[in-house]
Amino acid sequence: MSQASPRAVRDGDVPALLALNNAHAAELSWQEPAQFDALLQQACWTRTAGNAQALLIALNQDAAYDNPNFAWLRARFKRFVYIDRVVVAPALQGQGVAGALYRELLTQARDWQQPRLVCEINLDPPNPASVTFHQRLGFEQVGQADLPGGKRVGYFACPL
Repeated sequence: MSQASPRAVRDGDVPALLALNNAHAAELSWQEPAQFDALLQQACWTRTAGNAQALLIALNQDAAYDNPNFAWLRARFKRFVYIDRVVVAPALQGQGVAGALYRELLTQARDWQQPRLVCEINLDPPNPASVTFHQRLGFEQVGQADLPGGKRVGYFACPL
């Protein structure tokens, strides 16, 4: 197993993962420590890689998550695994870490007999690299919404 291989999140990883999240708050949303801990607790799947240099947090349709994007998806799909956030630190970018995180999640979601993975991606401000990455994995846009603060997102789903 390489140092950049996905692994379970450990308690000692949380401060570094919170810092990583908040370094990318424009794409992910800022988290306070208690808020981040609560998100990790309700997640159905959390993974990191390296020295807590990557993060993927996913929730299923039963999560008690007060989030407009999650609510939009829950109103349209009965069952799903929602990718709330994924980020890879610059030191690990370009090494296939995000793809490895997603492959593990895809396998696990199939084991849970989930019908789809879902997520949202910023369209304004644009995040074309994320759109391209997700489309390569089989995600297709299923809707859009304007959020407070002027952000526009696209909702994407990948059938399993």
